[in-house]
Amino acid sequence: MASMTRIKSQIKTQRGTTATGASGCTCFKLRCLTRRVTAVYDRALAAAGMRVTQYSLLAHLRRLEGISMSELAERLDMDRTTLTRNLKPLIEARWVEVGPSSEDARIRLVRITAAGDAQWRMARGYWQRAQDEVKATIGPSNLVGLHDLLDRYVPFFRPATGAEGGPE
Repeated sequence: MASMTRIKSQIKTQRGTTATGASGCTCFKLRCLTRRVTAVYDRALAAAGMRVTQYSLLAHLRRLEGISMSELAERLDMDRTTLTRNLKPLIEARWVEVGPSSEDARIRLVRITAAGDAQWRMARGYWQRAQDEVKATIGPSNLVGLHDLLDRYVPFFRPATGAEGGPE
C-alpha cells in the first residue's frame, strides 16, 4: 500500500503538482503548451499557405469594417510593432490593405480584401481540423475548462485601466 501511495505521488509530481499545489514555472508550462498547440494549427494551415497567426488576423478583420492599427492592436492584445510585423505578409499577399481613414488621414485603417476573405474561407476547413485535433487531445470538457480559465484570468494580467488586478 505504501508503494502505491509513493507511485501516485511520483505521478502527480511528474504532472507538475505536489501535495501543496502547483510546482514549476507557470510561464514555462504555458509557453510549452502554446508552442505545441500552435504547431498543430500551423501544420494544418500549411496546406492553405498560411500560419495560425495569419488566419487569426484574417478572422478578426472579417468581423470589422476597417479598423485603426491602434484599435486592432489593442483588440488583439499586442503592441503596434508586432501587429505591423504580422500584417506585412498579409499585405504582401494582398489579403489585407492598409490605408488612410476618410475622416482623418493620420489614422491608418486595416481592412481585409476580397482575396483575403477568399483565403480565409479556403483555410477554414484546415483550421477546423486543427481545432478538432486539439479538442480530441485535451478532451471536450477539459477544453471548456481551459477556455473558462483563460477567459477568467487573462484580464487580470493586463487591466484596461492600468490598475493592478487579480482574482478576488
